Amino acid sequence: MAAPRRNLFVRSSDFLKLWTAATISLFGTQVSLIAIPVIAVLLLDVPAYQVALLGTVEFLPFLLFTLPAGAWVDRLPRRLILVIGDFGRAASLLTIPIAYELGVLTIWQLYVVGFVNGLLTVFFDVADQSFLPAIIEPDDLIEGNSKIQISGSAAQVLGQPLGGGLVGLLSAPIAILVDAISFVVSGGLIFWIRKREPKRVVDPGPAGLGSVAGLRAEIGEGLRYVLHHPYLRYIAATTGLSNLFTNIAFATFAVFTYRVLGLTPLTVGIIDGLGAVGLLVGALVAGRIAERFGVGRTILWSAILFGPSTLIAAFAQPETAVPLLIASVFLGSFGGVVYNINQVSLRQAITPERIQGRMNATMRFLVWGTIPIGMIIGGAIASIPEVGARGAIVVGGILSCFSFVPLLFSSVRTL
Repeated sequence: MAAPRRNLFVRSSDFLKLWTAATISLFGTQVSLIAIPVIAVLLLDVPAYQVALLGTVEFLPFLLFTLPAGAWVDRLPRRLILVIGDFGRAASLLTIPIAYELGVLTIWQLYVVGFVNGLLTVFFDVADQSFLPAIIEPDDLIEGNSKIQISGSAAQVLGQPLGGGLVGLLSAPIAILVDAISFVVSGGLIFWIRKREPKRVVDPGPAGLGSVAGLRAEIGEGLRYVLHHPYLRYIAATTGLSNLFTNIAFATFAVFTYRVLGLTPLTVGIIDGLGAVGLLVGALVAGRIAERFGVGRTILWSAILFGPSTLIAAFAQPETAVPLLIASVFLGSFGGVVYNINQVSLRQAITPERIQGRMNATMRFLVWGTIPIGMIIGGAIASIPEVGARGAIVVGGILSCFSFVPLLFSSVRTL
């Protein structure tokens, strides 16, 4: 009888450091997710379209810079990119409490911080997804991604109420200090990882690595790999459509919760925390579901949950807001995490190491590039007096019900 396999934390101390860094950072991020919308909606009292622009500006770098980021991530040490990304985001966030204490905080500064952090996150996320396969074995990818997703789930379950409480206790701008500190700790842990990535050979082409033409050629290779792949192009289509439609729905969700429903930051944090139990459940069972029904069917059926989970929120009234929003967050979180664990693990497993960065960058460009577009549309819809933030949720929710269609007609479902 074979001996039981040791836990991944025991097998890889470097993964333990990466997981710890991710966990601390994810908990800190929950504070900013509560605090920044509160600053915009309640402290600065900006109109709905300016609230929607916050998310648009933050995700705009994914549309503008993700493809060249992938090429650079395949050239440069990914660990270094992760460390710079963490420390840079910490410095950017620190400017918010400083400006608040000086009495000069404006919505325009929030836009600048959002854009800078979005740009650093572009490089960080592409490097992060490409770095994991370099420090653990291919057979450990689903376990590794699941453990990181469990941390994300726990961060939302516990971190959202904590974030709401800190915002109420310290004020929203000061609470952001917690997120800045978490980025510093995360960067230090990643810097401490010992295992070095395998050397990558990048074909310079006739124009050379340093030229615009060489960079364009590398970007083109990543695009062709994803768009011609029998699985990846359909995963990109479904994820991109889902992000487009759900962000139409939730671009002005802070306006909906704080102004329409009259909720407090603490209540919103508790709702998100309880609903995020769906993330924890999904992260725990994602691998088992895939083993039972197959990776392809798991990806398809989890994507089908995106639309219904969004529509539930549209029916919330002040007296029913808490249970309906918890149900909406729970269902969306469960479907989202099961979907992401399986599709990300599939992508990492089938992609050659030398092109991991460009594959992840291309996927990020295609699926996150739709987020700012959705937020602009959602902000415009919510700004129509007869429609409002609730109407934007209805429109986005109905459209989200069809985001799984590309997978339905693909070979992914047969995996």
